[in-house]
Amino acid sequence: MTSVWQRLQVWIQKRLTLIKGVFLLSVLLLVIRELGRIGHEISGAQLRAALGNLDVNTSILLAVVGFIAVLPMLVYDFTIVEFLPGHFSTGYIIRSGWVTNTFTNLAGMGGLLGASLRANFYSASATKKQVLYAISKIALFLLAGLSLSCWVALVMLFGFDIGTPYRGYWFWLLGGGLYFPVLFLFTRFNDGEFFQDLTWTRELRLIIGSSLEWGSCALFFLLIGWALRLPLDFAAVFPMFVVASVAGVVSMIPGGLGSFDVFMIFGLGLLGVGRADAVGWLLLYRLFYYLLPFCVGVGLFVHDAGHRLNRFLAGLPVAILRRGAHLFVVTFMYFSGVMMLLYATIPDVVLANRLYMRLIPFMFYFLSQVTNLIMAFLLIGLARGVGSRVARSFWPTLVVLLLAIGNTLWRENFPGGLAALLGLVLICLIFAKPELSRQSFHYSWGGLLTDGSIYVVTFVLYTVLGFLARNPHRRPQFLQAWLPPSTQVWLNGLGGLLIALVILLTINRYLSAPQVAWLKQPFDAQRVRNLIIKYGGNEVSHLAFLQDKRTFFYQENGEDQLMILFRQKADKLLVMGEPIGNQEALLPALQTFMRDADRAGLRPVFYEISEELTLRLHEMGFDFIKVGEEGHVDLTTFSLAGKPHRGERALVNKFKREGYEFKLLQPPLSDAQYQELKAISDSWLGDEAEKSFSMGFFNRDYLNEAPIAVMTDAQGKMVAFANLMPTGDRKMTSIDLMRSSHDAPSGIMDGLFVYLFLTCREQGYTSFNLGMAPLANVGVSEFSFIEERVAHLIYEYGSNFYSFQGLRAYKEKYVSVWQPKYLAYRRRESLIFTMLQLMQVINRPGMGEKAKFLPRWLDHWLVDEVDWENRE
Repeated sequence: MTSVWQRLQVWIQKRLTLIKGVFLLSVLLLVIRELGRIGHEISGAQLRAALGNLDVNTSILLAVVGFIAVLPMLVYDFTIVEFLPGHFSTGYIIRSGWVTNTFTNLAGMGGLLGASLRANFYSASATKKQVLYAISKIALFLLAGLSLSCWVALVMLFGFDIGTPYRGYWFWLLGGGLYFPVLFLFTRFNDGEFFQDLTWTRELRLIIGSSLEWGSCALFFLLIGWALRLPLDFAAVFPMFVVASVAGVVSMIPGGLGSFDVFMIFGLGLLGVGRADAVGWLLLYRLFYYLLPFCVGVGLFVHDAGHRLNRFLAGLPVAILRRGAHLFVVTFMYFSGVMMLLYATIPDVVLANRLYMRLIPFMFYFLSQVTNLIMAFLLIGLARGVGSRVARSFWPTLVVLLLAIGNTLWRENFPGGLAALLGLVLICLIFAKPELSRQSFHYSWGGLLTDGSIYVVTFVLYTVLGFLARNPHRRPQFLQAWLPPSTQVWLNGLGGLLIALVILLTINRYLSAPQVAWLKQPFDAQRVRNLIIKYGGNEVSHLAFLQDKRTFFYQENGEDQLMILFRQKADKLLVMGEPIGNQEALLPALQTFMRDADRAGLRPVFYEISEELTLRLHEMGFDFIKVGEEGHVDLTTFSLAGKPHRGERALVNKFKREGYEFKLLQPPLSDAQYQELKAISDSWLGDEAEKSFSMGFFNRDYLNEAPIAVMTDAQGKMVAFANLMPTGDRKMTSIDLMRSSHDAPSGIMDGLFVYLFLTCREQGYTSFNLGMAPLANVGVSEFSFIEERVAHLIYEYGSNFYSFQGLRAYKEKYVSVWQPKYLAYRRRESLIFTMLQLMQVINRPGMGEKAKFLPRWLDHWLVDEVDWENRE
């Protein structure tokens, strides 16, 4: 007999999956057949009539209580974490528990889904084995509350004669009731390692939690029947609810869907409840206890999964979504502003346009012409602030949108889709708030051109149409629809446009009001000197002493490491040359500078930088264009010997014979020396103005920062000079201002150069920087950027504008190595605007002299063109 029983057990275990599948399929077929028969007996009208007693307030009450009825299941999750190592926050346990239990309610799959979800949520600080053990302990008690409910139902049936029609189901209740005592004895008298951490307190908590779960579920079911105002004894329904729940568990169908419902429909029928009422009751139960909590669980699950995905992808998904929401809000504000503007100025024209009439349901509505104009420019002005990601634009934008939305939805017969769209706009604005991180607003030339064009074109067009309306003999017939209906309407609109202008200016003032401290730091000459002395300078470091540029200092441990020279123009920070100082701190210095610039609402542009820095900036999102080449003279090999320099050799000998001498004036300059140099500078400038930024200008304080090389004639009078630009080391030097008087002999600058080269070599320098040859070797390849190929055409054929090739040829006589120089600017920035802004800054005169746009803005070298072009 024992042998037969063992063989039977083995046979069943091998085919257990098949047996379960056949059983489940049988139950499903039975349920489907019964539900189909019930469905044929109920009409839609009957179901609507059954739910007709349910008003809005009662529906809200059921929704709230349905969520409350789910809460007891969180006891399981608060107990699970006690079996696991690590710490989980209360909020995290509630979120993960809600997701797990609502998913399990609707699609339990025999506990597999709940176990998988809990393993996903709690495996971060525990091993798979620990999580599996904890889930297994909890799973044992999920049905403890239902088992206790079976004993309560049996007592009600046979002890108090409540629900007597259901006495025939006693075996379901007895079978379910036996689960709890068996479980209790098994867990309490089992000495295995598995139950060692299952204390009395934890077991009692799980039993109470399970009892509350099933009890709240049953009470909520009875509450729905009460809400439907069905005339029956609700206490009698409880035993049948327990029986149906046991049947749902035994059927192994997720959530007991179908099996529970069939049992309840037949059971409620025994109490005189009609099929339509019973189906309505069950539908509400499924909706408020299962579906709505499940929807919230889906939202929490998506949030959690999205958070994990976002963290895995280093925040990129959220950044993309926020950027998309930000773009959507800005686009909508501009769209609605322009649509309202058209409606306020030329209503007869736009209302006859089919495209406009299709788009008009998705804009704001205001009653008067003036309010439409004001709101239109409010939206356009704030859209510029939101588009520029200025933090101060958030609250004004939110208030304006709320006012516009409230006014629009207050109107009768507004489209329902509009309400959803406007709600989406508000949600996107709130979601995109972290994008609005900049402290201040600075109009870009492109933005100013766009917004200014909108206003100017509107104002001019509206004014012209108003004058045409007042002169009926001059207006063309085809413009009839464009004209305002009356002078009063036209004047109202004109007043609205003037108010709109004030609004735009006020918005701009408000958004740009915060001043960033580091942009206004006064020049500290000693601080600059200390940095150059400690770390060395470069070819532009001496330009800092012009004081026409601002200085940005990067510090580590309270000590200056790097300095960046820049000047602001519109929304650009034009950086002159390479950062100066400790090059080991270059990367964090650049990141800090660009981060601070971005918070200030400004975009850096780097001018005359090396290939190495250009590539590094390209990795940081910069585009670039080559602007020329910088010539370096190798002083260690420089010599006038040989055929190539016979002209310079003859020139130097000529100057020696005529009594010209080379001298180095050491700072500070005497009054007499300064006046002589000023006379030379004034003679050289003529009626032209000084430039700045990438070149020096004549200034006594600036000239006193370094030695000055001069050429004097036989009488000792200065006829030419050049100020040296020390770089903080003894390797490379250069000059800045290079000027000669009109009575100086031709070729005086060549002589000055030769003496400078020889003198600097004697002082230990190995290289001399001759400066830029603008546009040299730019765009020579057919695969070069379009902008660079255009620059090459200017280089080839722009001799009337500037002698690019002549300057290159002149410096070529001395240059040993040419190093490319680049302009780096942010991607998607207008290169044309950037170059124009750079042009303005360079041509802005130093020391308050009047600015002039001169053709030689590209370089600070000015040498006698006749001399270098016709020497041969």
